[in-house]
Amino acid sequence: MVMLKDRRKFLSQESILNHDKRKEDKWLKALGRHILTEFYNCDRVLLNNFSEIKKIMTKAAKKSGATVLETVFHLFNPHGISGVVVIAESHLAIHTWPEYGYAAVDLFTCGDDVDPWVAFDFLKKELKAQYSSAMEMKRGQLEEVDSVIKHKPDI
Repeated sequence: MVMLKDRRKFLSQESILNHDKRKEDKWLKALGRHILTEFYNCDRVLLNNFSEIKKIMTKAAKKSGATVLETVFHLFNPHGISGVVVIAESHLAIHTWPEYGYAAVDLFTCGDDVDPWVAFDFLKKELKAQYSSAMEMKRGQLEEVDSVIKHKPDI
């Protein structure tokens, strides 16, 4: 994978290597988008606030267009939170290290109706991250899919 600071310029190595070959071909479609993110110099008090982290993660899922099914969060002693928002389209997960002002977040969405980058932007703002990094990975790449990919297609 190639990771660039500007996520809008992200391309997989395969896309770069096969760009010329695919000019007349259809681009691969992916079943899912998996964004691995790191948020640095976040609000340390917030990173240990169980109810706020749960609320922020749930809101991030909804803002991205996802359907929230369930949430599971755990507050560690003496500090730190791990949590998952299970969505119909996959999941959003967070692990916080308040003592370092750091949060690792996993945004995995399936289908074309959900935009994980909306969740990324919302989380960066809400966690008050001074800087961040992100890498997007396409999951389940399929060749020559003309239609919109649903997260749960009819069989």
